[in-house]
Amino acid sequence: MMKFSVFTVMTPDMTPAQLVDNLKEIGYDGVEWRFKLTPEEMKKEQPGFWRNNLSTISPEATDEELDNWLALTDDRGLEVTSITPYLNCGELKETEKVLQVAKKLGASSIRLGVAKYDRTENYNDLFQKQLAYLKEAEQMCKQYNVKGLIETHHQTIAPSAGLAHRIVENFDPDHVGVLYDPANMIKEGYENFRMGMELLGPYLAHVHVKNTKWEIVSKEEDGTYNWQPSWAIVEKGVVDWRQVISDLKAVDYDGNIGMEDFSGELNTKAALEHNIKWIKRLWKKS
Repeated sequence: MMKFSVFTVMTPDMTPAQLVDNLKEIGYDGVEWRFKLTPEEMKKEQPGFWRNNLSTISPEATDEELDNWLALTDDRGLEVTSITPYLNCGELKETEKVLQVAKKLGASSIRLGVAKYDRTENYNDLFQKQLAYLKEAEQMCKQYNVKGLIETHHQTIAPSAGLAHRIVENFDPDHVGVLYDPANMIKEGYENFRMGMELLGPYLAHVHVKNTKWEIVSKEEDGTYNWQPSWAIVEKGVVDWRQVISDLKAVDYDGNIGMEDFSGELNTKAALEHNIKWIKRLWKKS
């Protein structure tokens, strides 16, 4: 049976208690806690996805505070699907810290770091650094019994299913897998969705739901248009979620589907309701 979760980066204006109450009410199964330090100066800002996000676990959280986070989900029967940080490739000490928190909160996975690609360093060198990092991280994941995932993400060495697979195929799928994000792959790394899922096989561990579109932002003197991607509500972007859902069914995917809407078209609660309703309807129709 398919389960649905929310990555709390999309719920910046909800406190953890407000969030879990809404998730229980709406019908979600789990939560993916954003894990990142919020500097004091950011806490003075209005809530936002990537800065002053109220639904975020701090790396400086005490054991008592983490116990309170655990009680929030336990009391409402919600799973902790993931502790999701913003790790860089090679940050082993920080990776173990996330795994420790994940273990304490009963999370089944964390997001691992992936080397950034910006043309300043050769891909082949970055690939070897990635393998060296994951070799150590895999052993940590095995020790803590928490799966480590790399995400298909633009501006990294794993923007596509194929390039993500080239990395993870060197490791045990019981401990290392892929967080598959079709909207990120519209920005960079698009491949036929079903082909990528078939290639990933047992490494396909989690899926994020959001959407994106391309827009003209300026025009050069020579007539060339400059394009830029922007986030869109789930049914209005380039990703054909009808096809993605059909392809997930075709490969017998039975993992979590996590919502991650950055469009801002709806308020937070309405977005939580809209996304799960939309995806569940597509799942039933496929």
